[in-house]
Amino acid sequence: MKKILVLVMVAIATATSSFAKSPVKYESLYKLNNERTFNSIVRFLNANNDQKDQLMYVFYRTEKKLKKALGNEDFIAAEKVVKYNLDNSRYILDDKQYKMYEAVINVSIYKDTEDLIAENSSK
Repeated sequence: MKKILVLVMVAIATATSSFAKSPVKYESLYKLNNERTFNSIVRFLNANNDQKDQLMYVFYRTEKKLKKALGNEDFIAAEKVVKYNLDNSRYILDDKQYKMYEAVINVSIYKDTEDLIAENSSK
């Protein structure tokens, strides 16, 4: 009985520590500022030139804020950066464009979580 309890505690501790180190994949937000990625997103969203310029600024600020938050291992601040990005993008884009953008961000950031949910629900 003690061995099982110890095994369960080790499994929980391992899962908790790996989740705490990287709860979601923020690396995809760094790529938004990449010229090729940025141009692809702009084409996908069918954004006009004003929207393109505004998105470029938001992506630049997102990258700077995210580097600072993750440099300090502050995942609460990192979530606030994601919210900053989505809120400003919502202001810039129309409803249809924003829904498309939100889908891209959700798939990019929470991809591994979605895979696990899909994997669990199929069992």
